[in-house]
Amino acid sequence: MKGTFVTRNVNQRCLLIYLPPGYPQDGYHYPVVYVQDTGDVFDPDQSDSIFHVEEMFAHGELSPLILVGIEPFNRLDEYTPWPAPALDNRFADFGGQGAAYLEFVVEVCKPFIDKHFQTDPRAEMTAIIGKSLGGLISLYALYLYPHVFRKIASISGSFWYPGVIEYMKEQPIDGRMHRLYLDVGSMEGWGKENIQKEMVARTKEAYALLEESGNFQRGLHFTVEEGAEHQLPFFAKRFPHALKWLYSVERK
Repeated sequence: MKGTFVTRNVNQRCLLIYLPPGYPQDGYHYPVVYVQDTGDVFDPDQSDSIFHVEEMFAHGELSPLILVGIEPFNRLDEYTPWPAPALDNRFADFGGQGAAYLEFVVEVCKPFIDKHFQTDPRAEMTAIIGKSLGGLISLYALYLYPHVFRKIASISGSFWYPGVIEYMKEQPIDGRMHRLYLDVGSMEGWGKENIQKEMVARTKEAYALLEESGNFQRGLHFTVEEGAEHQLPFFAKRFPHALKWLYSVERK
């Protein structure tokens, strides 16, 4: 690995920050990607995805950027847009504190990063990414803060969450200035007996809604990874591809 990792604490949250090779480069302001779950999809202790990202840098497939992994206090609360009952008695109910969490990202975390690092703070250079419930809250950011995040990736987003599809049907979205990446593994939800068994079907429905009404033009991408399950190795594998698509010059 040629880049470096640093950590910072902001309002008692740990930020895992990746700085690309050559940082800082005079006169260059780096795009910033805010990543849920303390950046586990790029953390080198958990996967090799950052090495693939650096290969993309080296081959000119992706311009250098900063990754910021944000620690959640309680992801079942902070990554959900409104309260909902637990899926079973092993877990607490979902707290629905997503709006407050995103307010922290926008009003506290992003200003801190823009102040202390050599960033390009413009919305068109700013992304938010997550997987599972983190993918759900990343998409929710598109609705609450479309002027802050122009690039969004929902990796295996939890579109099974109660009320999400209905919310998307009711809320108008103008995607002309945005790029949105969605994906899911073909084996996700397999063997489940609760609403999560509809993981693939709900993700396809969400994509169809966005494609029909979001006016994304060529800024919307969806892929199904055959044989992939709802596990971190599969999320991390797709993370570099999500970055590449979000920041590619030519929209495909």
